[in-house]
Amino acid sequence: MSISQLARSIKESPTLKLNETAALLREKGEPIIHLGGGEPKSRAPIDAIINCTAMVNTGEVRYTPADGIVALKKAIIRYTEEHYDKLVSPKNVIASNGAKQAIMVALYTILEPKDEVIYPTPYWVSYPEMVKLAGGIPVPVKAEDGSFQPTVQEIADAVGQYTKAIILNSPNNPSGAVYSEDFIAEVVRLCEKKNLYLIMDDTYNRLIFDDITPVNCYHYATNHTESSKLIVVNCVSKMYAMTGFRIGWAIANKEVVAAMTNIQSQQTSGPSAPAQWAAVGALNGVQNSVESLRMSLQNNRNVLVERLESMDGVHVRKPSGTFYSFPDFSAYMKDSRKLAEFLLEKVRVLVMPGVDFGMEGHLRISFCGTIKDTMEGMERIKWALDPNSPNELYLGERKLVRDWV
Repeated sequence: MSISQLARSIKESPTLKLNETAALLREKGEPIIHLGGGEPKSRAPIDAIINCTAMVNTGEVRYTPADGIVALKKAIIRYTEEHYDKLVSPKNVIASNGAKQAIMVALYTILEPKDEVIYPTPYWVSYPEMVKLAGGIPVPVKAEDGSFQPTVQEIADAVGQYTKAIILNSPNNPSGAVYSEDFIAEVVRLCEKKNLYLIMDDTYNRLIFDDITPVNCYHYATNHTESSKLIVVNCVSKMYAMTGFRIGWAIANKEVVAAMTNIQSQQTSGPSAPAQWAAVGALNGVQNSVESLRMSLQNNRNVLVERLESMDGVHVRKPSGTFYSFPDFSAYMKDSRKLAEFLLEKVRVLVMPGVDFGMEGHLRISFCGTIKDTMEGMERIKWALDPNSPNELYLGERKLVRDWV
């Protein structure tokens, strides 16, 4: 069978693959604890549900404009003004099927074949594959000091004649790190100086802890004209716990948005009408669900970090945002894929291997589930890895005996 070279070059999503394995085990009645997830367990806001239901109940569920309905664009414009102190026009806005599609069509829009896209390590697993799909070359930049934030000089040193864009994701998936204000400000200036696109993936920027304020990239831009190469991406998936609705958006100059719209119209047409109306409800409705989720995640974060710090050999940096931690387990096993498979097989806990996020030896552990799952999942992990733990562990009525070193 003839499969294109491009298709052969794209890796299967490692997170989805492990999720599928865990789902199959759960269907067989296995007591799976999912600490690998990327979606909050709280319900979507009631305003989103009411809006979506009202639209569906009309029976008039039709195509929408490729760049989003007027009501959603107005809600995004208001959101951008409130949270970014930035007033944009409808022609600066495109609504997409999730933040992932917004980033994907942006990359299709700006990249020529072999153009390079720079992003810090660790990175969201989809960035390299998305860049390759758009014909570009991914260029991850790892901090020499082993931290989760490279220096601006390290980013600048990676810029070459084929560099077209930089992607920043803060708070960061998978590490939960919030990039410093100075770092983001200097990268904004670097992109303007070098005439590069800067894609700000702000998916998690309202899920930040410890009274840290999200950094507003627009405050450091000097080019506020329609020639600006700053693209800001967001979505309702994380902050409103609306992952299944698949609504995201991008703010960019009018020429870029027009091109993105043309591409999206050929890919998927417009986003789902009921989902867009749900997003309108979330953005325009009562906002206490966001703060409630943030506080719940901060509490879960504290519990998880406490458990991780109690394990000899595990090195963890306290996440400042998102709902992920990215501890270093290399003292136990350097191959993070093997370690993730081991934990799923032996104690039925699902975590994500760090190598797929650009840092071997680490595991991405999510704390967006229940506090009970977080505590029990960490108890199982510690039992599986700590040789000083008791030899037996009960999963419900099933007794496990550790028969490995």
